Amino acid sequence: MDRLDELQVLVAILDTGSMAAAARKLGRSPAAVTRVLSALEVRAGARLLERSTRRLTPTEAGLRLAEQARRLLADYDAALLPEAAGTPRGLLRIAAPNVFGRRHVAPVVTRFLAAQPAVQVELLLSDRNVDLIEEGIDAALRIGAVSSMSVVARPLGKVTRVTVASPAYLERRGTPLEPADLAHHELIMSTSVRSVAEWRFKAGAREHVVRYSPRLRVNDVEAVLGAACDGFGIARALSYQVEPLLRSGALQRVLAGFEPEPLPVQLVWPSSRHMPPRLRAFVDFAVAQFAALDVLR
Repeated sequence: MDRLDELQVLVAILDTGSMAAAARKLGRSPAAVTRVLSALEVRAGARLLERSTRRLTPTEAGLRLAEQARRLLADYDAALLPEAAGTPRGLLRIAAPNVFGRRHVAPVVTRFLAAQPAVQVELLLSDRNVDLIEEGIDAALRIGAVSSMSVVARPLGKVTRVTVASPAYLERRGTPLEPADLAHHELIMSTSVRSVAEWRFKAGAREHVVRYSPRLRVNDVEAVLGAACDGFGIARALSYQVEPLLRSGALQRVLAGFEPEPLPVQLVWPSSRHMPPRLRAFVDFAVAQFAALDVLR
């Protein structure tokens, strides 16, 4: 049995939702499709689909293998085309943080797709740092230092952690002039990334850590900023997250003289993976697009 054939069967089952539908799509008998799936499960050493009388549900192992299968099949199809050596085509899986991904990466992706009709993109938005190899990601946008030697990084710009509050709150409670003043204010903390109740500031040439007891903790940055806009208290977020609110006047920047060093924004991809034309084309396109983005300057 051709190993790629096994993967094609698995993908067809997931795409169509049943053995019978996959068999029709592939021009085979349901029994043949069942045999291929059983052989693949033996080879994988795991159950790939949970079977019931009504439907087939992929297991976690099945979803992981299907992601890799789609990539391999796309690469195989592209390799058979004479022009594939220089023409971007096939599936790209790209990861990015939630807010930045929605506001800035998704528009870049759609413009890239308009310019590259033979490419497909799966965009995954999550605030966790996904494992590129384990999760089959071609490229990811990362905010912060990248220390891993297993990835290649292209700088796109920088963002800053800023402290903000609404004009109404500052009028009511006063404006903090230094980090120690935060002890006398209502604070709103985002728990989506950091679980320790602390903010880091720059005091001269040194970093200064302020630990505090926030009145409100939220695991979503947009909810944090919503509470700040409502006048509940002082919040902290990345500059690109608050830029529209600062521009509209809904929030004001405070403690600007104590902001920590900017964080690099980078596009990364696995150093161990062959760079197909579609990934190279996306990297070049994205670097040029992000160079014109004001929030990264």
